[in-house]
Amino acid sequence: MSRLTSSLAVVWRLAAPYFRSEDRWAGRGLLAAVVAIELAIVAITVMINQWNNRFYNALQERSWDTFVSELLFFCALAAAFIVLAVYQLYLNQWLQIRWRRWMTSRYLSHWLADANHYRMQLLGDSADNPDQRIAEDINQFIDRGLTIGLGLLNAVVTLVSFVAILWGLSARAPLHLGGSTWDIPGYLVWAALLWAIVGTTLTHLIGRPLIALNFRQQRYEADFRFSLVRVRENGEQIALLGGESAEKARLLDRFGALMGNWFAIMTRQKKLTFFTAGYGQISTVFPFVVVSPAYFAGAVNLGGLMQTASAFGSVQTALSFFITSYRSIAEWKAVVDRLDGFDAAIAAGRAATRTAETIAVTPRPEAGGIAAAALDVRLPNGRPLVTAADLALPAGARVLVNGPSGSGKSTLFRALAGIWPFGDGDIAVPDGKTVMVLPQKPYLPVGPLAAAVAYPALPDGFSRERIGEVLTAVGLGALVPRLDEDAHWARMLSLGEQQRLAIARAILHAPDYLFLDEATASLDEPSEAALYRLLREKLPGTALVSIGHRSTLDALHDRRLVLERDGDRHTIRERDLAPAR
Repeated sequence: MSRLTSSLAVVWRLAAPYFRSEDRWAGRGLLAAVVAIELAIVAITVMINQWNNRFYNALQERSWDTFVSELLFFCALAAAFIVLAVYQLYLNQWLQIRWRRWMTSRYLSHWLADANHYRMQLLGDSADNPDQRIAEDINQFIDRGLTIGLGLLNAVVTLVSFVAILWGLSARAPLHLGGSTWDIPGYLVWAALLWAIVGTTLTHLIGRPLIALNFRQQRYEADFRFSLVRVRENGEQIALLGGESAEKARLLDRFGALMGNWFAIMTRQKKLTFFTAGYGQISTVFPFVVVSPAYFAGAVNLGGLMQTASAFGSVQTALSFFITSYRSIAEWKAVVDRLDGFDAAIAAGRAATRTAETIAVTPRPEAGGIAAAALDVRLPNGRPLVTAADLALPAGARVLVNGPSGSGKSTLFRALAGIWPFGDGDIAVPDGKTVMVLPQKPYLPVGPLAAAVAYPALPDGFSRERIGEVLTAVGLGALVPRLDEDAHWARMLSLGEQQRLAIARAILHAPDYLFLDEATASLDEPSEAALYRLLREKLPGTALVSIGHRSTLDALHDRRLVLERDGDRHTIRERDLAPAR
């Protein structure tokens, strides 16, 4: 019971925000309409139950007029049922897409806001495959949740409606056993209840492992799909290294885990289906077994027998909702657990910026550059990495950062950019000033080339003439006619061309502070020097802070900072630039 209460609380926490959102009136109206239609369908079922009595009595009595009128009445009920079923599906799907749109936007906002997706990866990303959780789990949560919820509502209302009918029929068709009549109030209700309790208990005992198995299956499916995407994204490197055999082995290993878990699901579902199929078949004749003694004893006529059997079947079906829906409930419970885990991972990523020991990045109103005081950059596990007692990066400065591999240079840039919270200290950034970081491998979104150059701004944020001008300036003039071409540019361009494009992006956005993390390392030295001169020309007021190992970079900067080993961490110290050659 405590697990059930906890699960229902999670479902409420996931579902309720939509019905309190800005789209709440549309959502509530659609949900109310779907529920009203479901209740109307139950009402039609009750009328059909009463129709059974009149129709079969007309057959038994060979009453042609009653037979025809009851057929017409049934046609009217059937037409109403068809219209209700069609519009319930239509309104249900309308509610689903609106609800999904809202939840998708909400999860994307929480996942992507303030680089939270990046911190979640650094913390280990306990919520594996966020893409699947947003693209598939939200859809399944809504779709199956509505299906199960409406099914449960139908079962409850059907139970309430037919229990009263079945109780009255129990009095008109008392229990006959061994030639004796037993007057047991509501015995048909108690028989249906006992039959459902036995079936529900056995179903749960047999099918309970499906919840964990379905949870793992979704993860294995996502892991396998992600591995396939990785091979596609890195096809060139794999081909150059001849790594196809290794990749095939890795993919088959992933698929082996998927297949092994699937066999476990198959075995468990086989056992569950054996029971539920048998239970369903017996349930078809069970009402007649219970009521037929009264019929053959002459206590009820054919119409009464059929109405009683129909009412008994409706009550038994309502009480057996858990049995017939167990597989769907198990799969839905796995989806709920995955979304709940995703919520927890998002919250953990946010909390990483609010702990007592965290790097605080705050704007300062006074003029000046970026300044860090008592900066202590750490890894997510708490291990010290870089310290700086007093770091100043004035406006317009040209600073080169050196240090051995693994000393924390890139992590220092992440901290200065405000996306690395692990550590302690304060970083002050002039209010209203912009910061841009260019990594060694730029991110190029799939789409028009103009969108890749303008990123993260929209492509229409800059004129095509302006984009073409900066591309020509960085040596990519041949690409200008292709600005509106949709392509996977990260595959089509060499790394050197991608780095040139990133420089063009920086010139377009003209940040106040530009951090280059080996952003020109794939270019030859003359080309690198030409791009730095271009940056100085186009962005005269921008501070350039570079990570690089080439000695030729010294002549392109005014200051040099070196990360030197100091015990278990690296300390930032200022050193002289090498003399120009």
